[in-house]
Amino acid sequence: MRLGVLDIGSNTVHLLLVDAYPGARPVPYASHKRPLSLVRYLNEYGAITEEGQSELLSFIAEAAEFAANHQVEDFMAFCTSAIRESSNGNTVLERVKAETGVTLMELTGEEEAGMTFYSVRRWFGWSSESILNLDMGGGSLELAWGTDEFPQVAFSVPLGAGRLTREWLPEDLPGMKEVRELRNYVRDVLSDPTTELRQYGKPTLATATSKTFRSLARITGAAPSAEGPYVKRVLHRDALKLWTNRLTAMSWSERAELPGVSEVRAPQLLAGAIVAHEAMSALKLKSVRICPWAIREGLMLRRFDHVMFDSSTPLSSSVGVGEVALGSGAQRMAEPKA
Repeated sequence: MRLGVLDIGSNTVHLLLVDAYPGARPVPYASHKRPLSLVRYLNEYGAITEEGQSELLSFIAEAAEFAANHQVEDFMAFCTSAIRESSNGNTVLERVKAETGVTLMELTGEEEAGMTFYSVRRWFGWSSESILNLDMGGGSLELAWGTDEFPQVAFSVPLGAGRLTREWLPEDLPGMKEVRELRNYVRDVLSDPTTELRQYGKPTLATATSKTFRSLARITGAAPSAEGPYVKRVLHRDALKLWTNRLTAMSWSERAELPGVSEVRAPQLLAGAIVAHEAMSALKLKSVRICPWAIREGLMLRRFDHVMFDSSTPLSSSVGVGEVALGSGAQRMAEPKA
């Protein structure tokens, strides 16, 4: 069975096609993506502009055609904070459906955390026992802890690398004052969720997902992506602290020359490093293991579970967001302190 998952993120729009069969691991078949930062198309009212909507519609139509040309049997599409937090998000979703025929599932922060944790559990298996996972996107940071397939507790906080760069570090080569103020803000937002997570004790395995964490691990010495997903990659807090200081003194163009860092994401790398270091420090984690799977793979695996074990589910149908994205664990959103 060939499944396509379209991910409308804060920095890129990405279609991933995989092949999977009962008892077999999903094998990537093809990938199609485009840099598209929807938050750059927000007007003063927090609405996605006509230009931004046109760019989005263009890619979604292109992705649907790409999937059809590659004989995709089942197709699902989702969006996260970029559309969820825009003031005209519902209008955009309705327009996408009307003009492309694609229904975008709008995932909450809780659902993001749940499905990402689910994919991490599938990757590392039951021998990992308790897992604490950190996932950083462009708009938010998700933290989840659990011993089952889905987390017992999860938080989503507004500490995405793209968001913080726009709001706190918009200029190339920021001053020490701006960096210090951002660090204090991040600590304040993380205070309550990390305090609660520490009450669950030291996890058997601490993990991290997302492109930002992969880039940070790469610049601190982890193996390049060319060596494949099965190479062990670890991000150490001490090395991250050193590199956070280095990034503060580097321009965006200099960051883009670092291994594993794209030109699009280079401006966000410092904010991402600050969040990662503060989260690891607050949670007393000396290191985190990088997981190559994240939310896309989690949604795929959950979808396969429904299709493979429920013969009444037609391949062309869409399983609801609640069915796909939420487990039985207690999950909650965390708001920043006033």
